[in-house]
Amino acid sequence: MALLSNPFIANINKQLSQDELVQALRADVVGEYEAIIGYEAHAMATQDQRVKQALFKIADDERKHVGQLEELLSLLIPKEAQLIEQGKQVIRQQQTQNTSQPQQSNMPSQFAQ
Repeated sequence: MALLSNPFIANINKQLSQDELVQALRADVVGEYEAIIGYEAHAMATQDQRVKQALFKIADDERKHVGQLEELLSLLIPKEAQLIEQGKQVIRQQQTQNTSQPQQSNMPSQFAQ
């Protein structure tokens, strides 16, 4: 997010309610993902390995920020953290079932290799 025109634009002149704080943290998570996308796009667009390596490292740092922000959200709204964990469990169970069964392709035959 470019704030160069007004460095004080992000200042908040009041204490946030818990709901407002949750929404602000969610917006922060989105900002971190946008930064990851940008850094990786720039890394993929350069042939300079030094720059590429540095940008991928910076993107990884942003992923750590996502984790930190998500943990803050979990502290503020434990029910949501439980639902997210349940969603992860569903995928883990599906993956376990998929690895024990032969892979079947739903891909039309003209696209199969």
